[in-house]
Order: sequence, then structure tokens, then C-alpha cells
Amino acid sequence: MSRIVVVGTAGHVDHGKSTLVRALTGTDPDRLSEEKRRGMTIDLGFAWMRLPGGDVLSLVDVPGHEDFIRNMLAGAGGVDAGILVVAADEGPMPQTREHLAILDLLGLRHCLVALTKTDLVDAEWISLVTEDLRAMLAPTCLADAPIVPVSAETGAGLDRLLAALEQLVRQAPEPVDRGRPRLSVDRSFSLAGFGTVVTGTLRDGGLRVGDTVSLLPQEQLRSRIRGLHAHGQATEEARPGSRTAINLVGVEPTAIPRGTLVSLPDQYAPTRLVDVRLRALADLPHPLAHDLRLQVYHGAAETPAFLRVIGAQAIDPGSEGDAQLRLERPLVLAAGDRLVLRLPSPERTVGGARVLDCHPPGRRRRFADAVSARFADLATGEPTAVVWQMLAEREPCAAERLRPVDLGFEAPERDLALEQLSRAGRVLSLEGHWATDRGWARLRRLTELILRRYHDRHPLRPGVPMEELRGQLRLAPEVMAAVTRRAVEEGWLQREGELLHDPRHSVRFSSSQDEVVKQLLGRFRAQPFAPPSVKEAEAEAGARVLEALVKQGDLVLVSPEVLFDRQAYGELRQGVVDLIQTHGPMTLADMRDRFNTSRKFAQAILEHFDRQRLTRRIGDTRVLVSPPGGGGATEQA
Repeated sequence: MSRIVVVGTAGHVDHGKSTLVRALTGTDPDRLSEEKRRGMTIDLGFAWMRLPGGDVLSLVDVPGHEDFIRNMLAGAGGVDAGILVVAADEGPMPQTREHLAILDLLGLRHCLVALTKTDLVDAEWISLVTEDLRAMLAPTCLADAPIVPVSAETGAGLDRLLAALEQLVRQAPEPVDRGRPRLSVDRSFSLAGFGTVVTGTLRDGGLRVGDTVSLLPQEQLRSRIRGLHAHGQATEEARPGSRTAINLVGVEPTAIPRGTLVSLPDQYAPTRLVDVRLRALADLPHPLAHDLRLQVYHGAAETPAFLRVIGAQAIDPGSEGDAQLRLERPLVLAAGDRLVLRLPSPERTVGGARVLDCHPPGRRRRFADAVSARFADLATGEPTAVVWQMLAEREPCAAERLRPVDLGFEAPERDLALEQLSRAGRVLSLEGHWATDRGWARLRRLTELILRRYHDRHPLRPGVPMEELRGQLRLAPEVMAAVTRRAVEEGWLQREGELLHDPRHSVRFSSSQDEVVKQLLGRFRAQPFAPPSVKEAEAEAGARVLEALVKQGDLVLVSPEVLFDRQAYGELRQGVVDLIQTHGPMTLADMRDRFNTSRKFAQAILEHFDRQRLTRRIGDTRVLVSPPGGGGATEQA
């Protein structure tokens, strides 16, 4: 298949960018009446051509005047390669240098220089201008860019320019289909007979007619694709990397300003905070200081922001540093995206940034070692380093929450990184969720602290209810269950039903409570089958002490009114089993007589054994549900 490459022009005003596009494609990119009247490009222009080898070149023509730099940035944010246009009769000018800086900050390594208006100068002058250009390009990513002398008026050099463009297209990276398409809108308008149309460069995936799309960052704004055009032709599916026009249903152009992101639903999320690696231009008169107000450009979007420098007071000219941008309006970003930064007053480009984390956890200590280490790991782009740091901010979480759009690489690389980290002991699996080694240690410390405080406040309670602990740890139910199981396996947590406690904890009575407990248990043991009632025991020992005795098994509650000592309860249970196995089905009277107790106690204990499924009532008798030793009366009898 033929390749599609989007190439943007750049350069100073009146250096012949639009004229060159017109000479190459036959299309005038200046579409506005004011542009034609003034003879100067004001807004973005578009044209396309098929190269001799069959590849498609989609050209975005940008204004060169400093007053329209915002429009230039809106176009430059959506291109794969660039043509820096420099007039031979003037050489590099102020906007030549600023546009070059922008191409460099965007990382556009696939560029060439068109040295235009060569018909106005001689060969010696062209040679001198070429030397100046080489010196200017040397410190940028365009250092090795070919410089092609050309005249759009006479046609001289156009064949060499076309050959250079063919080479440029072959060298430019193939558009990647990541399955999560996004298009930053650079134009939104209404077309008679069609309705709303938006245009932009499609990235990271394809779109089809009929798709439902989200329009971000506007909340809950969705539409449906009625039609698609790419390079002047209707198509059922637009490919990533193509200049695309989308006909949308049910939404007005005014609701879709420049910079709106068109994507499939639930694949991207707006942000007002972004962690970046920032690069300051070398020719700045001052460092970029903390709390500096900036204009941030991404794709075709623009928003004001405040700079938070991480690990330093400022970022010096020509240096790189870690930073966080606090955006005044939300942007839709992905890890690895490039940003251009400008001062709002006086207006000038001051640097660029690469997105490290588009959904960071919030304000952080600027000079903490852990924060600097996190930025350093994210800046490497190495999957295990990135996954560990991203997991550390979200743990415990499922692998699916570590989204490729936030990581900067795809799910298979993420899963492989998790496996490698697991083998190295740096992350651990919690039944489908993951935590870092450091996070697990932190969770253990917090859990132990909560338990210790709970046990200190409630010494008579055997443990904290699981739901209460889960609420304090702020864990989802399924995560809490997995954490509990692993903690029990590791031996630093014990579970009794729905109660959790420190393994070292036991119910503790005060000295005065100890005396009361001894007296109360003495009364139960003195008359094991005619014990004090619950009300009497509570009056003597207090509700909390009595609850503790029941929880730890010293007393057994068989009904709301009846308690037995642990030993007596065991004798009752074994006595019922022996009686039924020896004599067959037993009555309440048999139970009363066997233990010389009252009818009240006999009835309470037998109904308790029924609930425990030790016995089953058949008429006025009881049989064993599951006799321990076999033989005797059973449920089936």
C-alpha cells in the first residue's frame, strides 16, 4: 500500500511557503479572502499530492508572521515531517529561527530545508546562505537535513525537491495503529448539504463511518460519524497518519473549537495536571522559574498553565529538568506526547516538554528524593521502570488500570514488564491485582498500626471487623479479600470469621476485671447445667467483659438468655451424641433428666444443637443429623 505522510511547512513570513506548496501540488493553500487580499498566509492551509513513487504527501501550510504563531503551532502539532522554507535573498530571519526551534522541540527529525527564491541571487550567494543554514541547523535535530535550492517561479530545482521529498517519505516512521484513534481538530465548519465537518491529522488508530465518537475535553459530548474524507476522496475507513475530514451528526461547529480531540469513547481522559521532562531553549535571557505562567501547545490545542519545577528552583537556558504543569483548561494527552511552551508576555517560545505522566497523583513535595527518582525512571521510557513507578501511584490495582495511553507502550510490553518485576521480587500478585514491594510493605505497616490502635482502644474485643478495616485502608472488596488471604499466609494477620487481628493480640482484662471474671466463671463451673442467666452474668461482669468471654470461647451463648461454660457445653454436646447413639431418638425430658437440669435449659441447648445441625427434631424427639461414630438413631432412621 502507498504511504501517507503529513508534512508541514515552516519559516519566516514572505519566504515563499504557500508559493512552493502551490508549485508542488497545483493547489492554493491560502483559502481565506483576507489572505488573498493581503498576499500573506494567516491561518492553516492544506493541499495534497501523489509523489512519482505513488506515496501520498499531505501538506499543511502554516503562517510565517509572528502575529499568527498560534496558528502555526496548531498546524505543526499534527505533522510527521517538515519543510523549513528559507528565502535565499534574505537568509534565516527571526521566525525562521523560532519555527526551527519548534520543529526541534517537537522532535521532527525527518525534515528538509527548501532554499527558495534562488532565481533572485547568484550561486555564490546561495553557497553563503547554505553555510549560514548549516550553522543554524547544527545544534538541532535537523542538523543533517538536506538543503535543496529551488525556485517556485521558474521551476528550477523542483525535480530535486520532489526526489528529496520521496526520500523523506521513505525515512519517516510508519503511522502506528494502536487501536485508540485520536484527531486534534484544527478546523471546524459547516458544509451545505452535509452539516458539521472537522479536520485534522488522525493518529494512533483508524475511524470508520458509523462510529460513535467522543469530543474531548467537553463533558459528555458525543457524536456519530456520518462520513469520512481523506485527501479529497470519500472513504469508509480513515487510516492513521492521514489528513482526515469527519462529517459529524447532531453537533454544531461552534461546540467543537480548535484543539478538540475526536476519539472513540472511554479511551482518553482529560487532565489538568501533567508531569513532564522539560527542555529550555538555549537562547533564553532568564531561567524558567517555579510558578512561571506559560502557554502550553499540544496538537491544535492551547491552554495557559503554571510551571512547578521539581528538584530545583528553576531550569536554566539550554538545560533539561523535571516539572509539573498545572493547566487552567483540561487537555487530552498520552505519555510521550510533545508540548511546546511559550511565554504569554512578551510572547516567545521558551521550551518544550515530553509527557511522562498525564494523570499524576497531584501536588507533591518538590525536593523529595523519591519524587526525583520517579521522574528519572519515567524519563527513561524503560518498561519495567515505568510500570513500577506507575503501579506505585495506583496500587493495588489490576494490570488493565495501567493503560497503554498512560504508559507510553502497549499491553504486551506492560504484561512482560510485570512478569519480569515479579520474578525479581519487586512486585507481587494479589489474585489479579498488583502491588510493588514497597507498597506492600507500606500497606502492612498501615494495617498493623490500625490493628494496634484498635486493640489498644478495645482490649476486650478479639479483632476489628473486616469491613471497618477495609474502609480505613480504602481498598475495594475484592482487593481486601486478596490482601487478607496473603497477609494470613505470611503470618502477620489472623482472621476469625469476619474479624481480623494481630497474631500477638489476645483479650486483656484489667486486674479488677480479672477478679470479676474468676468469680463469674466460678459460678458457671459450680453449677454447670444450671448456670446464671445472660442477664445475671451481664449484671455481674458488665456487657463488654461478657462479650469478650463469649468471643474467646470461655462461655458459649446457646440462646439470647442462656450461657454455658465451655467445659459444660462440651459435656452437653457429647452427652447428646452418646444418649442418641445408645438409646435412639431422645426427648426433651430425656435431656433434662440426663443432666439434671431444668426444662428451660434443656430446651435451649437442644434448639441450639438443631441450629448447629448436630440434631434434628422429628415430632417430640431428636435424632443425630450426622453421628460422629456411626450407628444409633440417625436422620434417615
